[in-house]
Amino acid sequence: MNEVRDARKESDQDTSNYVTGFPSVVGSHPRILILGSMPGRASLQQQEYYALPRNAFWPIMGDLFGAGFDLPYAERLDTLTDTSIALWDVLESCHRPGSLDSAIADTSAEPNDFADLFRAAPSITHVFFNGRKAADVYRRRVLPTLENVAALRICQTLPSTSPAHATRSYAQKLAEWSVVREVLEQSVREE
Repeated sequence: MNEVRDARKESDQDTSNYVTGFPSVVGSHPRILILGSMPGRASLQQQEYYALPRNAFWPIMGDLFGAGFDLPYAERLDTLTDTSIALWDVLESCHRPGSLDSAIADTSAEPNDFADLFRAAPSITHVFFNGRKAADVYRRRVLPTLENVAALRICQTLPSTSPAHATRSYAQKLAEWSVVREVLEQSVREE
């Protein structure tokens, strides 16, 4: 048994598959936080969230908020933050060969500092997860560490925009992701 545990520790320490995510993208008054799990290989190489062209994230953001691939990356981020959307990943770092969420070694997964983020951005009322892995890791590893006030945000899991999750069509994903726009529109009406 110790040999298995030692082999797992050695595997988790393989630096060629150790990845570190990006800083959060947060504007002056975010209401919504969209969380992925960890940037994929293409995103890490290009140093851009959701850089893989087949990922539906930016096309969906384009259809919902005008932040699509037709804009340069910096302008897409500005469009999101101007729309009160913050962007980040649940994990700060992990051991993951390849880009699939299923390859993330749970024993190596280190979450980002959400207590700090929620203190700095108390206006965030909703957290949307880009896929089940992000939601699962957040619920298991982040929620138990948050103070009651930080934990009281409304959380919802949306279908993954990754091309690896092709069980839903683009139109189906867009329809489900439309809840993000609905929440923003509702919060504007309530002001």
